[in-house]
Amino acid sequence: MSIWGKILASAAGLFAGGPLGALLSGLAGHGLDIWSPCGAKDEPRKPMSDAEAEEAKQTVAFTIGVIALAAKMARADGVVKRVEVDTFKRLFRVPADELANVGRVFDLARRDIHGFEEYARQIANLFEDRHAVLEELLDSLLMIAEADDELHDTEVEYLHAVAVIFGFDEAEFRRIVAGHHLAGTPTGSDPYAVLGVPRHADGAAIKAAHRALVREHHPDRLVAQGMPQEFIDLATQKLALVNAAYDRIRREREGAAALS
Repeated sequence: MSIWGKILASAAGLFAGGPLGALLSGLAGHGLDIWSPCGAKDEPRKPMSDAEAEEAKQTVAFTIGVIALAAKMARADGVVKRVEVDTFKRLFRVPADELANVGRVFDLARRDIHGFEEYARQIANLFEDRHAVLEELLDSLLMIAEADDELHDTEVEYLHAVAVIFGFDEAEFRRIVAGHHLAGTPTGSDPYAVLGVPRHADGAAIKAAHRALVREHHPDRLVAQGMPQEFIDLATQKLALVNAAYDRIRREREGAAALS
């Protein structure tokens, strides 16, 4: 099932409280179609197993969280740009017949009384034992923020505040930002910053940092956790960036050793 099918299937009440629950209740109140996870829209919705319900809840939390936090980020920035909306649609493969529903989520989140901190705290609690999920969510927000080739101070401050709520320290936040093109140099992102290690780190420390990031963001691990394909694609991009950074450091150091 696509990520959007799960959102529609879950709008009836996987979240009993908090801003996510209120937002989904608001969607249901606005006439959002309920889609059966086991049939067509006009068929009665079949009950999900506990495992299916938990998987759907995690998927909905991630996706609604990205939309809601992106909406709050747009409000903090003061403007919603078409390129940012297009980037979201590209990242999450929003089908044409669901664009209106995604727009409803965005508009309700932007206008509701809950602050972004409440959304971030609820999402952090849901994924407190899944650090990679929270990092991928931050990566998604960064991709949306930098889609117009500008990363405004208000956006950085906003994302930093979200990162703190998610439990990331200053060094981790710098590492996450370093993987995005606006943080890079004309020749690309700083590979040491991408791995979160200082330039004077020895080979063992660099290898350990690389292995830890590969283990955390490996797509196979996320597939086993039941995450949707859209999420797996983001993790695959992250893994490619981490591997490229490690390979670049290794080549540079091997070249330096050959010249010495």
